[in-house]
Amino acid sequence: MTGKTAAGMIDVHFHLIPPFYRDAVYEAGTGPAIGRYPDWSPQLALDLMDKRGIAIAITSMAQPGVGFVAADKAASLARRCNEYAAELIAQHANRFGCFGIVPMHDIDAAVAEALYCLETLRFEGISLFASYGATFLGDASLDPLMSYLDSCKAVVHVHPSLHPSSRSLALPWPGFMIEYLFDTTRAAVNLLFSGALERFANIRFILSHAGGTLPYIGWRLSVAPMIDARLRQRSREEIFAGLKSFWYDNALASGPQPMGALSRIAARERIVFGSDWPFCNDRVVGEEVADFTAPGFLSADTIAMIARNNALELFPRRANAIAASKDTSVAGAQGASPQ
Repeated sequence: MTGKTAAGMIDVHFHLIPPFYRDAVYEAGTGPAIGRYPDWSPQLALDLMDKRGIAIAITSMAQPGVGFVAADKAASLARRCNEYAAELIAQHANRFGCFGIVPMHDIDAAVAEALYCLETLRFEGISLFASYGATFLGDASLDPLMSYLDSCKAVVHVHPSLHPSSRSLALPWPGFMIEYLFDTTRAAVNLLFSGALERFANIRFILSHAGGTLPYIGWRLSVAPMIDARLRQRSREEIFAGLKSFWYDNALASGPQPMGALSRIAARERIVFGSDWPFCNDRVVGEEVADFTAPGFLSADTIAMIARNNALELFPRRANAIAASKDTSVAGAQGASPQ
């Protein structure tokens, strides 16, 4: 169980695996980086949340998204996944939210589904993979979607993918161990150095897994324009400011080693809790929570910020709903007749 400082955590990296989606992935002969999907159901999710002190989970679709189906089927599969998430929220409104999935085969279809997710289903944001095929976030071909997301100040949760270049490596290790970190790093660097972060400054990007390797290479990035004149010439301060503009979840990165490095490039107000369940099983989630709440590691104030308070700043509609619920409870208690 979590301590008082981490009570009522909000988990921004919590996967959704609808049974029909799992079956479709297997039928297509593909699957997640760990080979097979872990068991998933609403009840298993709630059980894990209750055990580990997670009050609210913002779900997102697992790998491989909807990219494994033909273009003419991707939009309908994305819609079915999003409506499954909406039904889950309707049944457990105080426990679940969602980052909607969009079909990226067709950028117009992606914009249409993002609009449906944000304006009709009222999801917390949109989930995007760091790369689609050989294309990384920040590429100009994705600008129509980014323009829409920027116009509504959307929250975008960025999850790594297994880039084609990673698939060709003669290494036996599953993609989540190493390659996922590089995929996130490449997308973040592309967003930063392409100018996309400035063009779409209203998008709140959450980078999974503490930003991949960004905490380690941040200094290297800051001096890169001094080394290569082909790069847009920016000051070191501008590059570090760009890194600070991202939000970061601490999924699979909650111990002192990654968190110590992350604290050097991230704003304390922009680090949020993520478990990566169910790919991170109950045992791993327990280790994640125990490490970032360990006595003597982070201050009680910082733990509370990461566990809950920063996410409430990111999702004001959720914060308002919680406040309204508390006000109703207080009013009911004050108006109750003594027994």
